[in-house]
Amino acid sequence: MFALAREIQKRRTRQKSAPRSEGTPATSESQGTQRAGLPRGQAVVEVSHLRKRYGPLAAVDDLSFTVRAGEIFSFLGPNGAGKTTTVEILEGLRDRTEGQVRVLGADPWTELESIKRRVGVVPQDFHFFPKLTPREALELYARLFGVPADTEGLLERVDLTDKADQRYDTLSGGQKQKLGVALSLVNDPEICFLDEPTTGLDPRARRAIWQVIRNLRDEGRTVFLTTHYLDEAQQLSDRIAIINHGRLVASGSPAELIARFGRPERLRIHGGDQLGERLEQLGLLVATKDGGVEVELRTRADARPVFQLLASESLPWDSFSTVSDSLEDVFIQLVGPVDEDSAVPAPVGKVPA
Repeated sequence: MFALAREIQKRRTRQKSAPRSEGTPATSESQGTQRAGLPRGQAVVEVSHLRKRYGPLAAVDDLSFTVRAGEIFSFLGPNGAGKTTTVEILEGLRDRTEGQVRVLGADPWTELESIKRRVGVVPQDFHFFPKLTPREALELYARLFGVPADTEGLLERVDLTDKADQRYDTLSGGQKQKLGVALSLVNDPEICFLDEPTTGLDPRARRAIWQVIRNLRDEGRTVFLTTHYLDEAQQLSDRIAIINHGRLVASGSPAELIARFGRPERLRIHGGDQLGERLEQLGLLVATKDGGVEVELRTRADARPVFQLLASESLPWDSFSTVSDSLEDVFIQLVGPVDEDSAVPAPVGKVPA
């Protein structure tokens, strides 16, 4: 590592005195086109009756799900639900107590060597050597993996070309996260595990990372995403698994989950208690909330008596809108109040190289 650091410093000196070459031309893959890989829809992660225990604590308890090639799969749950433990088992960092786990057809604990070059990982709170630049970081990772460095192509794909020669400690939070994604792509992985990739970023930086994630899927890669931002999961995901207390609570596309567990659409009117009372007299399902009245629209016909009432009687109201449940509403309904479980202990025993 020290030899690599010295070589990087020499390379910096040469770069300052010589014109910048164009570097490796961006391949068709680096421009976001479809990569050769597993057929879309094929199972690339298979988890069956997974259990992980630490003494009496069941961090993961009979968990089963499947991730398909070419999709963005979001793995959601409250703090202490078992997400981190499950992901670390999939990445080969922890062994399981019971059950079956296959990643790209292999057991990540006993056959990690056969899959680690096919997997990319961006850990939560990604950090890197503060004095290295993105260009140097990518060259370093390429040497560690023993692969050709498509430095220019990777920088272009995550929109870091203009920051290629700035030190890591001068980058913004969003730029640092982009570098983490770029480093996870050095080995041209088929699956990318992204753990909370937008935590702490401002809305503009978050959306920039969202586009990078969508591009990974468009290239034919599988993205395994964990996030606490439910709007992020709703915007990005093809499918979602929600777990709580180590068990699967629900799975499906965002639209499927909202349709299955969400409330019907509501008509929200900003008005007083008198308006709510009159609407209830019409036999409608009415709830008073945040200084307004919400009427459940089981069918389109339910809206007609509401507007007739507003037009015919001088009841105080000033505006109306329609309200639909989001993935966040569904999530809260399924997992209930947040239960802060005790922390999971660090891995013990064998840790594969």
